[in-house]
Amino acid sequence: MNRTLVSRDGTPISRLAFGAMQFGGTASEKDAGAMFAACRAAGITHFDSAHVYTEGASEEMLGRLAAPERDRLIIATKAGYTGGASARTLTAQFDLSRRRLGMDHVDILYLHRFDPDTDLAETMDCFAELKQRGLISYVGLSNFAAWQVMKVQGVARERGLTIDVLQPMYNLVKRQAEVELLPMAADQDILVAPYSPLGGGLLTGKYRGEYQAASGDGRLATDSRYAARYGPGWMREAAMGLGEIAAELGVHAATLAVAWAARHATGPTPIISARNAAQLAPSLAALNFEMSDTLYARIAALSPTPPPATDRIEEV
Repeated sequence: MNRTLVSRDGTPISRLAFGAMQFGGTASEKDAGAMFAACRAAGITHFDSAHVYTEGASEEMLGRLAAPERDRLIIATKAGYTGGASARTLTAQFDLSRRRLGMDHVDILYLHRFDPDTDLAETMDCFAELKQRGLISYVGLSNFAAWQVMKVQGVARERGLTIDVLQPMYNLVKRQAEVELLPMAADQDILVAPYSPLGGGLLTGKYRGEYQAASGDGRLATDSRYAARYGPGWMREAAMGLGEIAAELGVHAATLAVAWAARHATGPTPIISARNAAQLAPSLAALNFEMSDTLYARIAALSPTPPPATDRIEEV
């Protein structure tokens, strides 16, 4: 991890983050509390939510859990996934998010996705005002291409802002971020907090065949979008290979998947999540797993390395 963000009392951001997307959905309030406690016991200080998650229940639960030690935590939320990125939309959504969280100040506010129909000057003016008012500390972007990040970065700098954190998808079978996003973020001193290090559950070893979960549930078995996203057969083969290495080493496949995503040379801080504390435990174990260069390369070889941005693969 190269860029270090800090909480209001100066506590540094943790090596992993926890995503509260399932709070109030597949994770009950009791399970949310148990997972939050497990994360804090492991030293996690970075917790992530969004305006659109579980119709607000995610932010409400996270706010209640974080309240007793608010100033030593880094809380992130997102706006603009629906309704565009106009100042009016972002302000209204962020105001609602703060009420749900029970917080006047939120450490990281992400623009949840790129909006081609709103002038970036208006969007960044809004972020600049929120920061000037002390309502946010850091500016984030989620689901952006590298060219979009750099476009925003230029407009932001004109307003005395920088893009501080980026949230792309990244895991063993979704490695597109390696082509431009990760090197760009390193060059621009942007922390990367990637989501889906377990590939929607694929890299936990729980799925067999055409994404039939052993437990009868799970995103790949119940959500057509995830089934399509992780549909290619080579992805299942990579997941099986990861499971074989995990069995050989006596660790959980999820531990290896998260540790692998965190091991990239640019120092990403993957966002882990789960439905309950038992399901979360293998991902949390990645915090203390030492991955050698040899093991990292062995796991990486299970999936195709994407070609460089110039596509001159013979020069790599």
